[in-house]
Amino acid sequence: MEKKIRIGAVSYLNTRPLLYGLKDHPVADRMILCEDYPARVATMLINDEIDVGLVPVAILPQLPEYHLISDFCIGCDGPVASVALFADETIGHLQEILLDYQSRTSVMLMKVLLRDYWKKDLLLSNAGSEDFRNKIHGRVGGLVIGDRAFDQARHSRLMYDLGTAWKAHTGMPFVFATWVSNKPLDEAFIRDFNMANSIGVRQLDKVAAAYPNAEFDLLAYYRDNLNYSFDKTKRTAMQRFLSDIATL
Repeated sequence: MEKKIRIGAVSYLNTRPLLYGLKDHPVADRMILCEDYPARVATMLINDEIDVGLVPVAILPQLPEYHLISDFCIGCDGPVASVALFADETIGHLQEILLDYQSRTSVMLMKVLLRDYWKKDLLLSNAGSEDFRNKIHGRVGGLVIGDRAFDQARHSRLMYDLGTAWKAHTGMPFVFATWVSNKPLDEAFIRDFNMANSIGVRQLDKVAAAYPNAEFDLLAYYRDNLNYSFDKTKRTAMQRFLSDIATL
């Protein structure tokens, strides 16, 4: 019996267009899918607990071997809406920023932007595994990612969208995560896997309709904030980001 390929994916709503077509496509018979938050999926790929992961791109330098197997990614070209610094004070008046534990790429992007774009040297603290958002007040800001960012936008006075800041800083799009394997894979599997990914990306309205209880306009988020094509421009932007974090 053919050994199934272990796939790890992020359990946020932003991944649903990529996962939408996987379960009903024949490629599903060749894989085992598990879902978790981004940093956990990254750890599983590093530890060879999975063969493919939709992982934060910041972990690529930590992998002894990696292959970019997909035509798709979680990216943006301007405001992303779900990755942001939230605060009650302007950046110039903050003393500390709490960093969301769930995504390594977002944390590294925050550090790059503070150093190179906002040019601020602030105390950066790992928020830990608990929900830290009740600590965001006064001169303490917080980097919040994923679905929780939409809720936090209703509670904080200020929101600094990291996709917007990166675009202003570099003029480039940004790649938060993409499908990466830690070993060579069969070309037929890669072709079918990409085809399955494309199903939801081509039918964003159907994907959004599958989650009617979302607390924000999911279709607008998919269409206006996220960009799933892992094209040449995004690959160039990703390399720029990896070069930037290498000097942190």
